[in-house]
Amino acid sequence: MNLALNPKKKSSNGLQIFFQTSWRENKPLLFTGLFSIALLLFTVVGLLVDTRTILGEPVWIKPTKFAISSVFYSLTLMWMLTFVTRRTRWISIISWVTAVAMFVELVLIALQAFRGVRSHFNVATPFDMAVFSTMGTMILLLWLVSLAALVLLIRQPFENRAWGLSLKLALVITVVGTGLGFLMTSPNAQQLATAEATGVMLEAGGHSVGVADGGAGLPFVGWSTEGGDLRVGHFIGMHAMQVLPLLGYVIVRQNSRLSGRKQSQLIGITGAGYLAFVGLVTWQALRAEPLIYPGPLTLTALGVLIAAVAGGSIWVLLRRDQLA
Repeated sequence: MNLALNPKKKSSNGLQIFFQTSWRENKPLLFTGLFSIALLLFTVVGLLVDTRTILGEPVWIKPTKFAISSVFYSLTLMWMLTFVTRRTRWISIISWVTAVAMFVELVLIALQAFRGVRSHFNVATPFDMAVFSTMGTMILLLWLVSLAALVLLIRQPFENRAWGLSLKLALVITVVGTGLGFLMTSPNAQQLATAEATGVMLEAGGHSVGVADGGAGLPFVGWSTEGGDLRVGHFIGMHAMQVLPLLGYVIVRQNSRLSGRKQSQLIGITGAGYLAFVGLVTWQALRAEPLIYPGPLTLTALGVLIAAVAGGSIWVLLRRDQLA
């Protein structure tokens, strides 16, 4: 059932209907969203009362960020799956695996915060190594089932092709963005050198490039302002599943005078531009360049990207549709 576009769902008790319908049709993802909200409330309390820090950040900041991201991810995926018909078994598998993977991931991140140690890249003790390994396995499962959801969505016909394209491109970029997280899991040269010299490896991997994790960063997100940060592309890519459907909705609903073909072309250009931007900020990070201090090469590439998207959009809007 399409919860988003069905006008019969609009009523004064629409939120109640939404939760009732969601509980009936997709319990695991709704539970994940509700659990994430509950965890978010818990971690916010932790931020207020717990003064401990890890690498200069409040100990509860990471579980807070992951809880927020999980709310959006689980509920958006639940909504997207409502567009898939006649694939009940696959939807159930995708939903349950996603729910279990995210639940385990969130619990382990919160557990490590409670212990006052890093959750990611921490291999200092056998327990920490087991936690990090388990989280890696959960993320791999999450990526695999998101790929399965993408296949279902791509195979799903849409009455409004432009709208369907926005959903498909959103999930394509989300899969790419999720996959970028694997760039952070390999030990860097300094970690390998330290392990070789001391016989002990305390950390394996990291999100910063050119500098150590934990330096100066942007407020809340913590993205490095001294070196590259692989979390930027990972974050922007993952949340394409919220951004692109919104842009697709604007293009389809606010440009009703445009033909379906032109709407699809505009959405295609938007999706390509978004994916290119994810690649751009990831490339920037790999060159150890902070997001907010782009060099001439990055600025040139960004200018070319903006010009290409703007130029392509103007070309679509001005050209005449060819009659079949």
